[in-house]
Amino acid sequence: MSTRHDRLFAALRPFSFVATATTVLVSSVTLAHANPHILVDVQTGRVLEHEEAFRKWYPASLTKLMTVYTVFDAIRSGQISLDTPVVMSKRAASAPPAKMGFKPGQKFTLDSALKILMVKSANDIAVAVAEAVGGTQEAFVVRMNSEAAKLGMTDSHFVNPNGLPGNGQYTTARDLAILTVALRRDFPQYAGYFSLEGFTNGKQNVPNINMLIGRFAGADGMKTGFICASGFNQIGSATRNGRTLVSVVLGTDSLAARADATANLLQKGFTTQFAANDTLGSLKPYGPGQDQVSDITADICSAKGAKVRSETRDEVGRMKVQSPYIHEMDHEPQFVFAGLIPGQDTQPVAQNDKSDKSAKGDAVEALANVPVPLPRPASF
Repeated sequence: MSTRHDRLFAALRPFSFVATATTVLVSSVTLAHANPHILVDVQTGRVLEHEEAFRKWYPASLTKLMTVYTVFDAIRSGQISLDTPVVMSKRAASAPPAKMGFKPGQKFTLDSALKILMVKSANDIAVAVAEAVGGTQEAFVVRMNSEAAKLGMTDSHFVNPNGLPGNGQYTTARDLAILTVALRRDFPQYAGYFSLEGFTNGKQNVPNINMLIGRFAGADGMKTGFICASGFNQIGSATRNGRTLVSVVLGTDSLAARADATANLLQKGFTTQFAANDTLGSLKPYGPGQDQVSDITADICSAKGAKVRSETRDEVGRMKVQSPYIHEMDHEPQFVFAGLIPGQDTQPVAQNDKSDKSAKGDAVEALANVPVPLPRPASF
């Protein structure tokens, strides 16, 4: 077992909720249909709570965290740097939305690429980065799987760098927690990429599609993802009083539901004493779904799923979150620059596919680029 593998396992704004209601929300995390989830203390590797953590799942854009880990490793080895120009290829430019829409031949730095990946989850940028580091997308994917194996992600396999639907691409909540903890431990110098509130290319301001950033006490990452087969997924990270927790929530039915579930699970981790003593290394495989990748397309990309999502938005399209731990941002978002290297053609407007009916990839993430979430009273 590798040295890296051994190392790996070694004041919120109030709402008009009564105290008893808040207690109920903390102790009952909103996860319908026993969705796979896990909650881990980064410093100790201790697993605080888990359910169906070994059920195989499509990672969707959570895949981009594996892409970023592989890039960070390439930087560490001296192969590439944050200032290295990345060239948009024809293949990368042909990726479906969500995307930046850069033209073939246009260049941007690796630093800009990482910001765009974490804020917007652009599929064209993921392919361009893979080609810049690996020479080809296929060679980069081999490196992704090699890094995953070194980390001990025994139930994961990747076939592309962006998480778009592909046969043979799968992971588990436990493996994603291993990856997230590794990112925090192995590359603390790059933590700022995961907590960005948004970026600007000089023509357009793009807010982070992670709705906990700037709206949940201590939130500092990590990533969201969606395809029909996996539902709405989120990896959350938050730090309070020097203690960092990460959560993985898979298979929720809407943007609002995954934000609610992530916030409630993290809040529970900070406010509850847990008796479990398992770590990510000692947790043994259990439960159903270990032999076949779950596919919840029928529940998500259907009339039923569309109805559920419509009920989580108000009349002007804003997300209605239920968790009392998500509050409206109390400041204007800070947008860092991420775009083409100066001297090229005008920056394009980032492309999104806002059609819920055709949401077969992470393009539906574009629906998050709306005004701040609107808290709604919970039902008890």
